[in-house]
Amino acid sequence: MSPEDTKALGRQIVEAINSGNFANFDKIFAAGYVDRTAPPGVGTDLAGFKQTLTALRAAFPDLRYTIEDEIAAGDRLVHRLSGRGTQKGEFQGVPATGKQASWAEVHIGRVVDGKVVEHWGLGDQQAMMKQLELAPASR
Repeated sequence: MSPEDTKALGRQIVEAINSGNFANFDKIFAAGYVDRTAPPGVGTDLAGFKQTLTALRAAFPDLRYTIEDEIAAGDRLVHRLSGRGTQKGEFQGVPATGKQASWAEVHIGRVVDGKVVEHWGLGDQQAMMKQLELAPASR
């Protein structure tokens, strides 16, 4: 795949998350996909990834990611994203706050034969939790 094709694949993932339509994930992710940074208690396969996203969208129904930076090199795709949403449902055991939050995330995917086979991600949940007033504010 060319770097531009790899970037287009990544944009399809972000668009699917933003719309809540995960139907095309079976075409985008390889059968043996592994999420290397899945939340505790969630499967590391595609079903676990969908479960995580479904729970996130239930907590933040207006969830929206924006791609801030996008890098494709070799078999890697890197996205620096900004996320935002209003917590209208339970999130990590916490009832809805009705508050809006925004946060940063970085994702790295490994792409083989046009499909994502592995993923690593890191998000600034501390910033999110502070905005939802679920964590102490910085001094």
